[in-house]
Parts: sequence; C-alpha cells; structure tokens
Amino acid sequence: MDSFDPAAQLQALATRLELLFERNQRLADENRSLRQQQEQLVAERAQLLAKNEQARSRVEAMITRLKSLEQHT
Repeated sequence: MDSFDPAAQLQALATRLELLFERNQRLADENRSLRQQQEQLVAERAQLLAKNEQARSRVEAMITRLKSLEQHT
C-alpha cells in the first residue's frame, strides 16, 4: 500500500473510524450496564439500611421491656 495513495488513506481512515465507532458502542453499553448495577446496589443498600434500623429499634425495645420487667420484680 502506498502511503501517498489517497484512496488507501481514505480506506484506512474509514476502517479506523468503524473500529472507533464499535468501541464507542461497546463502552456505551458497558457504561449503561454499570449504571444500572449501581442503581440496583444503591437500592439494595437502602433496603438493608432500613432493615438494620428496624432490627436495631426492635432490639432497643426488647432491652427497654426487659429493664422494665427487671425493675418490677
């Protein structure tokens, strides 16, 4: 291939652009997937924090009831 051949240069450029376009598409898909995973993890974390808070409240309530029973005996 002659490096001064405009047709060859144009074909090489077209090939490179196609590869860049495909890479861009793959990265966009991966980015979209990662954002969805992040949203799911954030939602799961919020649920776990809420469950943890409920469990903590229940334990505190049990401790309070036990202390109350202990004082009445």
